[in-house]
Amino acid sequence: MEFHTTFRPATVQPEQIEARSFQIIDEEIGEHSFTEEQYRIVQRVIHASADFELGKSLIFHPDAIRSGIDAIRSGKLVVADVQMVQAGVNQARLAKFGSAVRVYISDEDVIAEAKRLNTTRAIVAMRKAVKEAEGGIFAIGNAPTALLELIRLIKEGEARPGLVIGLPVGFVSAAESKEELAKLDVPFITNRGRKGGSTVTVAALNALSLLAERA
Repeated sequence: MEFHTTFRPATVQPEQIEARSFQIIDEEIGEHSFTEEQYRIVQRVIHASADFELGKSLIFHPDAIRSGIDAIRSGKLVVADVQMVQAGVNQARLAKFGSAVRVYISDEDVIAEAKRLNTTRAIVAMRKAVKEAEGGIFAIGNAPTALLELIRLIKEGEARPGLVIGLPVGFVSAAESKEELAKLDVPFITNRGRKGGSTVTVAALNALSLLAERA
């Protein structure tokens, strides 16, 4: 392939690009205290964001990896807060175990109820999701209000997730919602600070499904 630029890439083969990216991450990350399985997730988050600070800010509940793998291999539902997460997840890999990704935020009944209550669709979507996804994985990368509502439902005994991947991004309530998640005694993957987003939530979930596939 011919590029009409001064710079020429070393390779245009996807597998080689990914392998070289992971090699660079391994070389540059420095010292860390992540376990081997946790590092697989950290590595993919950095790969998706090119942000070492974000990757090294990840926090794992001690049971997060095992619980997440068990949920996937048991075919439990994955709930995403927005369609962007759903679009990026390797759904074919999840489907091997009978799992699928569900997004509720655009459901007509959710929209109508959010208008009636004068609240966010993200909040109402979580209320609906917990009734259909017991033991599932909740992947929240966009809406801090979704994470805060899920935390409330967990505390009140209305939600029993197998794993919460809580990585919302933003300036309003994002960091605080993740701090609240880290206080819970439920399996979670989160991070400190404002950074996060749907892209890194997808990366974490895809890394977890790879671990499930290889388990």
